[in-house]
Amino acid sequence: MTEKPLRVGVAGTGMISLYHLRAWQEVDGAHVVAVCDIDESKAAERAKEFGIDGVYTDVEQMLDECDLDAIDIAAAVDAHAPLTRAAAERGVHVICQKPLTRTVAEAKALIADVGERVRFMVHENYRFRPHYMTVREWIAAGKIGKPRHAQMSVRCSGLVSLHGETPWLINRQPYLTDFDRNIVFETMIHHLDVMRLLFGPLEVRAAHLGWLNGNLKGEDTASIVLEGENGFIAVADGCLVAPGYPPLPSDRFEVIGTTATLIMDYDRIFLVGQEQDAVQVDLVGRYQECFSHATRQFVDGIHSGEPFETDRLDNLQTLELMEACYKAAGVPVS
Repeated sequence: MTEKPLRVGVAGTGMISLYHLRAWQEVDGAHVVAVCDIDESKAAERAKEFGIDGVYTDVEQMLDECDLDAIDIAAAVDAHAPLTRAAAERGVHVICQKPLTRTVAEAKALIADVGERVRFMVHENYRFRPHYMTVREWIAAGKIGKPRHAQMSVRCSGLVSLHGETPWLINRQPYLTDFDRNIVFETMIHHLDVMRLLFGPLEVRAAHLGWLNGNLKGEDTASIVLEGENGFIAVADGCLVAPGYPPLPSDRFEVIGTTATLIMDYDRIFLVGQEQDAVQVDLVGRYQECFSHATRQFVDGIHSGEPFETDRLDNLQTLELMEACYKAAGVPVS
């Protein structure tokens, strides 16, 4: 527990760091004193944009020189484990971007190595998006009774290449070109986390993956069947090569309960038969909220000693679900 403002360093200044740094600006009780990236020009650009003094190309140097209380790891997935270990060795608390590691085995080893030396949270923010927060509130309030069945649909045109152009998602995240896992590892891990949160422990019963783009190593299509307690069944179906959809994923979520059926159709949430009372959420205008909510949870947890909702042990269960999808589809995990 601590009362002084946290001194924070951010590791990784790529695309996603914009939203991380905006969140740190919004949250009380902490301030970013340094940023680090192997590309010094990127780090310097972010530092200038957010008025940050410290610019580094080596995380260990940043940790040694900046007297940090916490580090926000927004670097590529293969950097997560070594940077987390470096921070833990120096007693610096960690919030790390999802997925924590490539495999469950790596995550378990990392969690064991860190132990209780520092507080350790995974930046899994999708469950804090405003439309999913509304769904959470409605289910918790008993508006549909007890959930019995659910279906999640994830669609976007981000990997569509109709005329040979570079797909939008590749321009945004070039590493996806050669990354051997895609929609389940990068995108639907969020949706698996949401369903686990809402419906409790789940097991993957079947999964099928597709490569519709044809030019990428990682899968861009997935259909997953999950089973929960007392006969609960859920289906998660995703495609990143869906012409006509927006370039970023849009979700449709249907939850059938014992007394009503809830539908979240992109930005509208309603009960079937009560469409006139639908709640509409400005997802574009409120995109930053989930990043800020996750960051606030981390800072509040450090100051109060309270558990994080997406603590590393909780998030490990989401990582296990993600990996189980590949195993069920017959794809080796390494």
